[in-house]
Amino acid sequence: MKKLFLVNIVSSLIFFLSITPALSASEAFKDNIFNPGQLKPVDSTLKVKVGDLAPDFTLPSVSGEKVSLSQYRGKKHVVISFVPAAWTPVCSDQWPGYNIVKQMFDENDAVLLGITVDNIPTLYAWTKQMGKLWFPVLSDFWPHGAVAEKYGVLRSSGVTERALIFIDKNGRIQDIQVSDINVRPDLAQCATTLEKMNKR
Repeated sequence: MKKLFLVNIVSSLIFFLSITPALSASEAFKDNIFNPGQLKPVDSTLKVKVGDLAPDFTLPSVSGEKVSLSQYRGKKHVVISFVPAAWTPVCSDQWPGYNIVKQMFDENDAVLLGITVDNIPTLYAWTKQMGKLWFPVLSDFWPHGAVAEKYGVLRSSGVTERALIFIDKNGRIQDIQVSDINVRPDLAQCATTLEKMNKR
């Protein structure tokens, strides 16, 4: 089973890397993307650490329902994916990539929550352009960036860091990965962290 899981992950990663140019080159999508240029890699100070109880939150989702972190307590591991902004190049590649590795989350009894500081209409249009995403997409628009601020990933410009927060079924933070905002996070590292968390 473990061998099959690793084979699936490797295959998914290879496939993902092979289609990245196609995702970026979609003419209709490319014309709608704003390129902010090279940004300061990290511009915030974390307010949480590994072992902390993850701050709870309730946010509106693109699907119309409200989603709370606490609703997964005792049921699922949670990975929070903070991304800086809709309609930007790296974010528009990162989230569709998680569709390709949904099985990785399923096999580790985990759910992904995507969060940006954009409002719901913006997120609705952006996610429709990207295609259907399997995970909830949440708006931390108002009070602006309040959840990102709780975690310490709100940048001085008002957008969030590119960060992954790994939270176990007990609500404890098991890992924090704040990436260079200009670079898509490593899926292989995400897979390794999920597997470790599920074994605990």
